[in-house]
Amino acid sequence: MSATRASAPPTRRAAVDSTGPGRSLPTLVRHLAVAAGVALLVLMASYQLDSFRNFQLATVAAYLCATAGLTVLTGLCGQLSLGHGALMATGAYTLALVQNAFAERGLTAGGLLVVSLVVAVLATVVVGAVVGVAAARLRGPYLAGLTLAVAVVVPALTVTFDGVFNGEQGLAVPVAPAPAGLGSYFPHERWQLWVATAATLLCLVLLANLVRSRYGRCFRAVRDDEVAAGLAGIHVARTQVIAFVISAGSAGLGGALLAVLAQSVSPGAFGLTLSLFLLMAVVIGGLGRLAGAVWGAFLLVALPDLTHSLTNLFTLSPATAQRLEGNLPLAIFGSTLIAVMIVAPGGVQGLLSRLTRALRARWPAGRS
Repeated sequence: MSATRASAPPTRRAAVDSTGPGRSLPTLVRHLAVAAGVALLVLMASYQLDSFRNFQLATVAAYLCATAGLTVLTGLCGQLSLGHGALMATGAYTLALVQNAFAERGLTAGGLLVVSLVVAVLATVVVGAVVGVAAARLRGPYLAGLTLAVAVVVPALTVTFDGVFNGEQGLAVPVAPAPAGLGSYFPHERWQLWVATAATLLCLVLLANLVRSRYGRCFRAVRDDEVAAGLAGIHVARTQVIAFVISAGSAGLGGALLAVLAQSVSPGAFGLTLSLFLLMAVVIGGLGRLAGAVWGAFLLVALPDLTHSLTNLFTLSPATAQRLEGNLPLAIFGSTLIAVMIVAPGGVQGLLSRLTRALRARWPAGRS
């Protein structure tokens, strides 16, 4: 009996130590190393690509913030959201208002953009907290209906209060040029890519560490079985609100970056269609995997080019071509979603993971 008591404390200490800071440090270092590698690749690619491709990559980075946040909410915590386009609009309009306030006071320093991005994220976090508290009480179609209402109401508010948001025309976003130390002829699109990449990599590192932390395990437990999670001592409603707040902050950062890239913001850019595209993008990329959010972000940027190329294959009147370009993206996204769900239910990243496991399983046999 005494031997059992004597051996119990070291066992408990070992269990605590195995999940403590000692294990989290290598994970953080690994994520930072991957982020540094990606940053180096983007840096080199920015000098090889033309201005338009740099702008496209920067747009991918902006969308990636939103798709990564939605992946955490829907893929890890199991909450369906049809209103992330509205959360992106919140971040975009907040950044536009803050940047215009700085410009009116003659403040044009480039470092103020960081302040505007932080304010945009905080404003979206507040909105996400309000919506998240209500969403934590709802399930299934009721939750989808709430987020759908948010996707409709937020753009409508920008039109209703046109004295503040300038109605359908939207707001211009004054952005300082690239630092003078980079040269007077430094391409503005390259500087935009650097800014968007830095902000997105910071967001992804934080989300990746969150997924591997205790909060990530709580998210997955709530997603798999809320009753069992509650019996295990997890506060289900609080966990869902935290997931919604984190996802909203990521979407707000993505919307703010889009406003920086376009140097303008209008309600038409953040309609219900964007929310549907974001949800379909994370499902096609691989729901529940941050790597799948990358594929979804690339798809969101590649889709307009694909639509334009398809319409150019036919001789159409300008009105018909415009109508086709407006409806074809949704049709392509829907068709792709159906095909992916049939061929690869785990999305693009799930398919790649299965192929990688199959190759690893065959590799030792091939060597022997």
